[in-house]
Amino acid sequence: MSNGTETINHALKGLVELGQKDGRNHIITQATEHVAVLETCKALEARGCTVTYLPVDGQGLVSPDAVEQAITARTVCVSIMHSNNETGTLLPIKEITARVRKAPHRVFVHCDASQSLGKLPVSVEELGVDLLTVAGHKLYAPKGIGALYRRSTVPDLPLLLHGAAQEAGRRASTENVVHSVALGKACEVAKRDLDKVRPQLTRLRDRLHEQLRERLGERAGLMRLNGPVDARLPNTLNVSFHQVEANTLLSEIGDEVAASAGAACHSDDVHVSHVLEAMGVPVDWAMGTCPSASARAPPMPRWTKPPR
Repeated sequence: MSNGTETINHALKGLVELGQKDGRNHIITQATEHVAVLETCKALEARGCTVTYLPVDGQGLVSPDAVEQAITARTVCVSIMHSNNETGTLLPIKEITARVRKAPHRVFVHCDASQSLGKLPVSVEELGVDLLTVAGHKLYAPKGIGALYRRSTVPDLPLLLHGAAQEAGRRASTENVVHSVALGKACEVAKRDLDKVRPQLTRLRDRLHEQLRERLGERAGLMRLNGPVDARLPNTLNVSFHQVEANTLLSEIGDEVAASAGAACHSDDVHVSHVLEAMGVPVDWAMGTCPSASARAPPMPRWTKPPR
């Protein structure tokens, strides 16, 4: 597929179409999902679907109890991300999946693992999910390639794109062979280097956080960490500065720290993040937020020119 957004559209719209055959068109997700999930859900609501947007706590965690309680006879899908793209918060997917499996009818679990792959071990068997989204550029594959894992027990999804019968009839469109091979190689390299890269990223993240505190000195109380201290991605640091507008701050330190004033997907916008809003972060803190201020991904692998 062309990217993670397409996989999400294909998964959610396809599952709803399958579910409508027996009157099920209810989706459960959370308020801090990536906009690709939230906008797809909004589009499905416009088609008559019902969507439950579960709240999160101050750490950005959704309750597995809340997921279980939200399931109704009309629920066809639960879509919860593996890790948040702004705060790095790791969601309890394994426990959520276990709760969903208690439903008296089949409810599919979709998980967006775009941010996690390449930074953490990700196993569909361990998580127990039915569908899993992969975005290639998040682990150094080229932009413009993604993948959707579908468990064999999940029925074939209705087509999102109509045309010829490429990819065994699952997705019409000429295959992007070069980028597909690149995605496979990127996954291979990420898995190979994970044990080395993960602690390295954690050290860099924590070093940046500590240096920020040291430089602020007595004013360290004007900076807050958003998200869990431990249960987060090793490469993600999301901090807010009290009553300081993030773009103003970044214009002053741009030569010293590589950071952004918003999620990478829409960093040109200046507004309070929907993730921080859902976490209950006050506006006077949220407007001064620099998410993902440490290294975003493992170092690029050294490329060696193949012999002729």
